[in-house]
Amino acid sequence: MVHPSFGFVTAWLLLLVGVVNAADWRQYRGPHGDGHTDEIIGHLSWPEDGPPLVWKVDTPLGFSSFSVADGRAVTLATRELPDGRRHESCLALDATTGEQLWFMDFGVSDYENGGGDSGAPGNRGGDGPRSTPTLDGDHVYVYDAHLMLTCIDAGSGRVQWQQDVARNHGGENIRWKNAVSPVVVDQLVCIPGGGSGRAFLAFDKRSGELVWHGGNEVMTHATPTLATIHGERHLIFFMHSGLVGVVPSSGEELWHSPFPFRVSSAASPVVDRDFVYCSAGYGIGAGVLRIVNSNRAYDAEDVWQVTNKLMNHWSTPVACDGYLYGIFGVKRYGRAPLQCVELETGEVQWSHEGFGPGNCILVGDHLLVLSDDGRLVLAEANPAAYVELAQTQAIAGKCWSMPAYSDGRVYVRSTQQGACFDLSQVGAAGSE
Repeated sequence: MVHPSFGFVTAWLLLLVGVVNAADWRQYRGPHGDGHTDEIIGHLSWPEDGPPLVWKVDTPLGFSSFSVADGRAVTLATRELPDGRRHESCLALDATTGEQLWFMDFGVSDYENGGGDSGAPGNRGGDGPRSTPTLDGDHVYVYDAHLMLTCIDAGSGRVQWQQDVARNHGGENIRWKNAVSPVVVDQLVCIPGGGSGRAFLAFDKRSGELVWHGGNEVMTHATPTLATIHGERHLIFFMHSGLVGVVPSSGEELWHSPFPFRVSSAASPVVDRDFVYCSAGYGIGAGVLRIVNSNRAYDAEDVWQVTNKLMNHWSTPVACDGYLYGIFGVKRYGRAPLQCVELETGEVQWSHEGFGPGNCILVGDHLLVLSDDGRLVLAEANPAAYVELAQTQAIAGKCWSMPAYSDGRVYVRSTQQGACFDLSQVGAAGSE
């Protein structure tokens, strides 16, 4: 028999662990913008028919991921309006039930890129929104395909303010439209996309007023990465000319490193300690820089670079203990491999085919991988070998989006469906 006081303490500690491990997934690539959450997966084996399905809803067209916080899950999808045209729409769902709370419509989403949404290997392109909303307190921030930055009240779905980057800041859209997600830093919302002298833009997140601007770069499809390097925060933009690190509070340029561009750069920079990894497709390749600091005079030194190898089409890898885990390859629909790459050398440790250009995230020390045909795979973040622990056919449609993980649940979506699965208490007796 457990002593009452010990039982109380044990229950309290378990509750505390649950609170500590639970984390919101407020933005593209998670709590820290690096594809990683400190939460853990409750059990590491799934029933034959997969983990418990919490809900499944329609999410027509587009490659937006879910952001999850404060009981809401938001994403961008497509709605057909009475005018007969399809428009981008921000959908806010109850994170527990999947019930629609509100929606907010934006510009027309018929980009005539073709490709459909079947998820079949070889199926390319497609219409619909490309970016992911950012949740911050009582507000949702959306940077749509037409370079319109919008602040929405998270409770009601009402617009609080808008900034038309094309009209007001000289922005020119790029091939396949904007795919950048907003980055909230303290009191600012930061994005690329303006014209001369306004390549980098920061707006007051409450009022929408422009706080700082700078740069003469041309944007890409890559969302900026916020990271702390040498004790200082760097907001790293991946532009046509290469990587540019700036002070997020002021826009002051800290360093710049050239990197080739061809057609599209869409994977975000990955930071591990003072190393910065970047990659682009269409024959470009990948490389790692080391950011050095001498009395705050920063410089970016090349560590290694390869051409036409280790290409991340738009699937940004995650870093763990000096290794990158991610999906590599361009236009290898249904076939692109999940690989482990040593960060400091670029050496491939292992490669496992058959994922296509989906995405992976790091939950604790385990990988959750969403293949381009909607399979959800659980694997070890293990540099010695590919070790798969479980998989299930989660959703139908084409999945070029990233999973989100919050409070023991994984949220996935495709060009047809969005779904939530409970990974906190699944697994047979004896599973970890």
